[in-house]
Formats: sequence, structure tokens, C-alpha cells
Amino acid sequence: MSTFLVEIVTPERKVYEETANMVSVKGVEGELGILPNHIPLVTPLRIAPVTIKRGGVVDIIAVNGGFIEVRKDKVVILAESAELARDIDVRRAEAAKKRAEERLAKREQIDYHRAELALQRALNRLSVGR
Repeated sequence: MSTFLVEIVTPERKVYEETANMVSVKGVEGELGILPNHIPLVTPLRIAPVTIKRGGVVDIIAVNGGFIEVRKDKVVILAESAELARDIDVRRAEAAKKRAEERLAKREQIDYHRAELALQRALNRLSVGR
């Protein structure tokens, strides 16, 4: 079976680098499944889990926005932030979710967009961390 290299990079560090058989991401236009020899493309990503299949192993990474670049033999995800499931502090993510929901419920003098993004990031982390 054909494979390709997958890298997930944030401004701070390289979060992930493995050879894979398939990558599944949520782009702004919808879900994408990337297989070996996929046509080249670059597209923005939503705040959502990224699923990477390599042999019989499935890795799920919480990716908070960014871009995916697909080349013939390599996929690079440039993310604002990314966390492997094992690195997610579920209690901290639940607290962040609660804070964001409280801010959104008040609707008084808040940056609604910023609070909504904080909620999406917390839900993404919880989805992957559980």
C-alpha cells in the first residue's frame, strides 16, 4: 500500500511527523480525505480533529485552524495550534468550554467572535481528548 509523509507544524514546534495511508480533515469547504498521489492543493482548515490512518493505527490530533498543503508525496498542516490526544488536559478543556459558554450566554460587551472561537477550540480538544 502506498504511503506519504504527514507533518503538523505550529508556530512553536513540529507536533507530528509520520508516514500515513490516509488523512481526513475539515476544510472550510467541507471534509477532505487525502490518499497517496492526491492532486496538489492548499486550503484553509476549520477548528476540528484531524484523523491520520497509518497501517492499523489511527491518530487523532486536535487542530485549531490553519492550512493544509497537499503535495504528491507529502501533506503539511500549518496549524495555529495542535495537540495530540494524549497531551490534552480534559479538565482544563472543560473549564475553558464552561468559561466560553458563560461569556456567550451573557452577551454583554463581549467579543462574540472570540468567545465563539474559544468554545470551538475547547469542544475540539474535548472531542479528541476523550
